[in-house]
This record gives sequence, C-alpha cells and structure tokens, in this order.
Amino acid sequence: MRVVEFFSGIGGMHFALKECDMTDFEVVLAVDINTVANTVYRHFFPSTNLRDLNIVSLSPEQFDAYSPDMLLMSPPCQPFTRNGLVKDIGDDRTKPLLHIIENIIPKSRSLKYILVENVKGFECSLARNKLVESLSQSGFTYREFLLSPVHFGICNSRLRYYLLAKKKPLDFAIPLQNDIITENHWDNKLCEHVKQVSDVLCESETELKEYLINDKQLLKGAKALDIVTKHCKRSCCFTRSYSSYLCGTGSVYSSLCEENVENIKKIINDNESNLEVLKSLKLRFFTPAEISRFMCFPKLDFPVNKKKAYQLLGNSINVYVVSRLLCVLLS
Repeated sequence: MRVVEFFSGIGGMHFALKECDMTDFEVVLAVDINTVANTVYRHFFPSTNLRDLNIVSLSPEQFDAYSPDMLLMSPPCQPFTRNGLVKDIGDDRTKPLLHIIENIIPKSRSLKYILVENVKGFECSLARNKLVESLSQSGFTYREFLLSPVHFGICNSRLRYYLLAKKKPLDFAIPLQNDIITENHWDNKLCEHVKQVSDVLCESETELKEYLINDKQLLKGAKALDIVTKHCKRSCCFTRSYSSYLCGTGSVYSSLCEENVENIKKIINDNESNLEVLKSLKLRFFTPAEISRFMCFPKLDFPVNKKKAYQLLGNSINVYVVSRLLCVLLS
C-alpha cells in the first residue's frame, strides 16, 4: 500500500497507519508547508520522503509518479471553523485543497482510497460540496462522519468531520446513508488505554511546577476554567492556543479529589475571587506529552518548545479514531 500524506503536520496520519496494524504500507510522500511541523515529522519519521512545499505546486503528473494507492489529508481548518471568518473557498488557505479536488483526484490513475479530516463546519461548506462532486465524477463512493474520541471510549472531546472514499467497484460495509454518520455503531473495539484522566498523567507532580497556572491567570479566568481530576472520564478539546489563553482552549488539571474541587468552586462562585482560595485548587496545564496521550499518540519527545508543541498538537488529529476509520476504509 503506497500512501501519500498531504498537510502531514507532525505525522498523525502516519501514526494512525501504524496503529491500525497496516504493516505492509509505505508513506511514499508527505507534504506540508509548516517548517516547524516538518521538523517534528522528520524527528519521528526520519526515513520518510517529506517535502517542504505548497501542494498547489505539485502537478497531477508529479503526484501520479508516486503511484499512490491511498491519499490521507487534514487540510487547514481555519477557513471553516466557527472561531474564524468562515471564508470557505474564498480563503487563500483553501487553495491547496481546491487544487487536490480539481486536479489531483480527477487525474490520478492509481488512487483507490482517500481519508479526509477537518473541523465540524466543513460538512456544510462549499469546499465539501466541491470535494464530494469531484469524488463522484471520478468514480469514488464515499461516507461522511462527525465523530469524537468519546465515541471510541477515550476521555476527550474532539468532534471532527471525516470523509472516507473508495474507488469503485470497491464499496463500504457500512450502508449508504443520506445523513452524516454521527455515532460509532460499527466498531466495538474501544480504546483501552485512555479511558480516564489518570491514564495520561505524568508520573510526578513535583516536576511540573512550570505548568502551574500563574496568579494573574487565576484572577482573570479561574471561574471559566474546565477543571478535571484524575478519575474524570472526560476532558475538553485542546486547541492550538492552549496555555496562551484560558477559556475554551482545553481542560486544566487539579491533583485534588473531585469533591474538594467542587467545594472550592462553590466558595469561588459565591464570593469575590480570593487568590489564596484559587491557588488551593493547585491548577496546572496539561503538558504536551499528556495532551499527546489524550490524542493517542505514542509517548513522544517533541524537539520544539512547549508553546510550539501545544500549537502543533492543537492542529493535529486523534490517532486512534483515524486508525479505526482506516480499518473501515480498508475492510
């Protein structure tokens, strides 16, 4: 199985191929324009043919020269996310995807399988409409999904759009539906190693002082934080702005028991914020290594600083979810 990985980031799709036990595959080409992400990808997969280039500059003939069986891609989400301007195909960051839709897919002679990942919102975009039209005209059948890691037993919310496509006469075991599939009703192999927060934690809290939330941040945004403890079976989606901003960027951790956290939160909500009370929660950010575990990456050592690691993880995928979708695609 010869695989091309577009918008390859830190190699989430590559890890997912390994996770789904596809032993007979080769990533013959990985492409990303983000040089920091490429530094990390090369660290994890030094022998892979990784190109630093804009996908628009890759011709259909150059693509087909690799004789790819499978295309994996996670295009930039900013044109489709609710937190952005939602410029869709009018956003310059969509141009590489449009090039793939209009030139690469229709002209490829070897491509049999495609997997696309993006944010919720992509499913109602003009880019999505162009994608499925191109797939249909190019002889592919496809299925669309809106799924979160929680559907696979993982204690992290990260709702994402997925599209799987196969070149006819290949078809899916999952029946064709008019609506996007929003439940995991086909796969009973749930993730066993990230079921609660304790499964991702670093071994020693004493070594994590640099991740403590500082006094200024506590006074400014403590009431809005999503606080989880070690026995919690949930956590919020981690974004690229995690640790730079408090609200809406991901959960924070308290080493106290859940009952104590709830009691302290009541005191905070009932009274003016008192710094000493806030500090008693012992709140800290999750480390990049811990977030990578939430996202089911193997234990990773990032060759970049923690801010860049947060940014790269916030733009990446959940490896386990994609691995299970790859099993659907190839079954």
